[in-house]
Amino acid sequence: MLAMARVKLDLDGVDFVFRTELDVRITDINYGRHVGNDALLGLLHEARLRFLAHYGFSEEDIGGVGMLMGDAVVQFKAVAFRGDRLAVEMGLNDVERRTFDLAYRVIRQGDGAVVALAKTGMVAFDYAKNRLADLPAVFLEKTGAKKA
Repeated sequence: MLAMARVKLDLDGVDFVFRTELDVRITDINYGRHVGNDALLGLLHEARLRFLAHYGFSEEDIGGVGMLMGDAVVQFKAVAFRGDRLAVEMGLNDVERRTFDLAYRVIRQGDGAVVALAKTGMVAFDYAKNRLADLPAVFLEKTGAKKA
């Protein structure tokens, strides 16, 4: 039997500066009757949009440029079911000149179980010039991000 390599996501030291709540919908449920991996990415996307809006930004405009996702990592810790209310806590990590990680901790309300840990690697992108861009100072200031 082959051993499966496991993703290990270390979010120690992340300052979770934002929290939003999402309800698990029937469309988030897979054939195993719990939140599917694809649906969790959709829930994280919704949380990301709320995070950005909280600071006056959108994915297309984080202070003069947009952003796009370079990668995503999800580590499941527990299952969530239709009707569960999830709290998604978020914070920036590993901030560089053009990139940052957006870290997520997904907690099931009621019992406080951590459902998932995740990160999305985000890249500043100038859509008008179709090229990578530096992270705008206003984005770093408003979100409290510290460059590595």
